[in-house]
Amino acid sequence: MREVQKSLPPETLCAQQAADMAQINALAKREMTPEEVYTFSVRLCDNEIDRDGERFDEQTLRELAALFIGKSGIFDHCWSARGQTARIYRAEVCREEGRTTAAGDGYCYVKAMAYMPRTEGNQELIEEIEAGIKKEVSVGCSVREAVCSVCGAARGECEHVHGKRYDGRLCYTELRGAEDAYEWSFVAVPAQREAGVMKRFSPQTRRTLKAFLRTEGHKEALTELEQLEWEAALGKRYLDHLRRETLRYACLAEPELNEKIFASALQKLNEGELLELKRVYQAREEHAAEQPQLSYGAREQSMADGSAFLI
Repeated sequence: MREVQKSLPPETLCAQQAADMAQINALAKREMTPEEVYTFSVRLCDNEIDRDGERFDEQTLRELAALFIGKSGIFDHCWSARGQTARIYRAEVCREEGRTTAAGDGYCYVKAMAYMPRTEGNQELIEEIEAGIKKEVSVGCSVREAVCSVCGAARGECEHVHGKRYDGRLCYTELRGAEDAYEWSFVAVPAQREAGVMKRFSPQTRRTLKAFLRTEGHKEALTELEQLEWEAALGKRYLDHLRRETLRYACLAEPELNEKIFASALQKLNEGELLELKRVYQAREEHAAEQPQLSYGAREQSMADGSAFLI
């Protein structure tokens, strides 16, 4: 059997090294030499469905690849300058021919090249990377939207459940439109099986508790939550009615009362305080209603002097 060894020509290696150093020096404050830096590749994220039932589409991966150039590598997403270890100087989307994702399309991922200075402090980390100890990574990024793969609705706005099939279509959340890339971290257990991804979303894509329970298929918990919401709404209507009644009796008992200020003050009272205040004003108003509108104490005198008949 003939043994065949393949390697790049020296001139190609030199050209690649020169290109790498040009990209590294574009980020460095002073010009670095090849002997001063350690470079390594890292798989940041891919288009496979991860442990959270989510995945990036290919276009979003391409957008992330561009955004991650110049971003720092840290540990466990701890945003501290002391934890900065490396920086990405090149990133691209790569394909693995013959491999398909659980969604049925071709597998691709973001491959990045990172560098760090060869210093005494970094030597232990470099050895751990070389030995395959420091390997798994996770990325911090934001996307514009997260939608259901079955119906296209915003995540949490439909009844479809991750991992289930509907008319042959697998349900998962697709992350679209990269907005920003924050950092990438060495982690122990990433969300993505191949690389890992820690996703941060824009405010419009954040899930409520109800949306989370619906998406993840927790039917019993969702039913309990909806019952609690119904009871809370009922209690709110009761308190609103109690405040209106208290305000009505207060205005009848004290016509000079500033209705707007008193209504605002009632918003801060609990049920017991409202009931007591209503009782006091209701009793005062009913007592006032029992008093005669005309006074007959001076009737005899008015009859005598004829003043009762004056118009």
